[in-house]
Amino acid sequence: MTTHVTETIQERKKKLRDQAHANRNAQEHKDDLSRAICAKFVALPAYASAKTVLYYIDVRSEVRTRQELPNALTSGKKIIVPWCNEKGELELFHLENMDELSVGMYKILEPKPELRHLPAKQVGATELDLVMVPGVAFDRTGARMGHGKGYYDKLLQHARLDAPLVALAFECQLFPEIPTASHDIFMDMLITEAAVYSGKGRGK
Repeated sequence: MTTHVTETIQERKKKLRDQAHANRNAQEHKDDLSRAICAKFVALPAYASAKTVLYYIDVRSEVRTRQELPNALTSGKKIIVPWCNEKGELELFHLENMDELSVGMYKILEPKPELRHLPAKQVGATELDLVMVPGVAFDRTGARMGHGKGYYDKLLQHARLDAPLVALAFECQLFPEIPTASHDIFMDMLITEAAVYSGKGRGK
């Protein structure tokens, strides 16, 4: 019985993920909408007070953040970007210049391999004051669905509870409800081109 229920949830998640991908791929004016979404992110009081901020670097049809990174680097804040190691875990990199990034496997923009393990560049998740999170599908309570690999779930487990988790998405990625399990982490905020939604967050 339990197996059947689990399969049903997985099937629901797959359908939602496929639909969200299709919606996001079909979204027009991604550059303009992404600029508007990123502008809302940097206008947050949590951004103003944060000293160390994690930015994801967009891949494929995600809300585009790379166009905002050069501005972030002049903000006086410590800007952190993630990269994926051979174990499938996200590690954090202190980005100081766009020249420190290069196109790696799968055409993903990421920190240059020769810089990743420099002690001065390595950052722990507990150092983050504000965390920008990508995702495939969301609902307005802050439930999030990624690609199913758990990369961000593992990372977010180590973020401080007082460091807000803020997801960026296009409105077309929102659904009435995302199936969740007890271990799933809810976003504190979700920003789209239409609104800033307040999510359940962690421990609320």
